Amino acid sequence: MPAGGHTQALARPFERALLVLGFALLTWAGARISVPLPFTPVPGTLQTLAVLLAGALLGARAGAASQAVYLFMGVAGLPVFALPGAGPGYLLGPTGGYLLGFVGAAYVTGSVLVRLRPLGLPAAALAFLAGCAAVYACGIAWLDVLMGDPGAALRAGLLPFALFDLAKIVVATGIYAGYMRWKARTPL
Repeated sequence: MPAGGHTQALARPFERALLVLGFALLTWAGARISVPLPFTPVPGTLQTLAVLLAGALLGARAGAASQAVYLFMGVAGLPVFALPGAGPGYLLGPTGGYLLGFVGAAYVTGSVLVRLRPLGLPAAALAFLAGCAAVYACGIAWLDVLMGDPGAALRAGLLPFALFDLAKIVVATGIYAGYMRWKARTPL
């Protein structure tokens, strides 16, 4: 083993753990940028951008782990969510489905990207779209349970956010493209 090889091997899991924590904190920062809308109980935030990038840049499992850490922080009582409150009961509110969907969305994004990576940049956009769809599936399903009306859940949980989330997908694709260019030029 080359000099320092053992140290480098030990550093990798530590680096991965720091990245997982970093993306959990980035999701928290995205929650701080929150825009309440009068016609829906769900605010617009930048969290989805962090969630999608976690899946793309960390991979499916580590990306999902970062979002699980984020949820754990909130369930443990830290004020990391977009709306006031924390603790386990917070997940029973209108944003609970979306928050649980963050874990699945990061996993879906990372999984789709690995399979489609040979297609280049369109693969990233498709992976981000699939991840966003996972967030919506969970969020709207939970809103339907709370509201008792699928049409109302769609009107409150999808329609106000669709264009904003498409913009986040475009931004995420651009960030991912820049990261891949940087990674290709940077020696390990």
